[in-house]
Amino acid sequence: MPQFGNTVSFEKERDDTSKVKAVLEEVYAALEEKGYNPINQLVGYMISGDPAYITSYNNARNTICKVDRDEILEILLKNYLQG
Repeated sequence: MPQFGNTVSFEKERDDTSKVKAVLEEVYAALEEKGYNPINQLVGYMISGDPAYITSYNNARNTICKVDRDEILEILLKNYLQG
């Protein structure tokens, strides 16, 4: 168990970045087609972990659940900061 004051290193094997990008694009398109604001819905999902923020239209909810949220966040941050 980590003690206060010590930094814990977090590492996990990751899926291919292109897979995560494809999932996000697919879910984004489904949300947009259903008239939702895709960014707001994805942020809600990322913060809460509640898949109800993602429409079930075109299987988007099941698709997003196939990728860990921490993996999505890591890839987004990496691309934003290195972009």
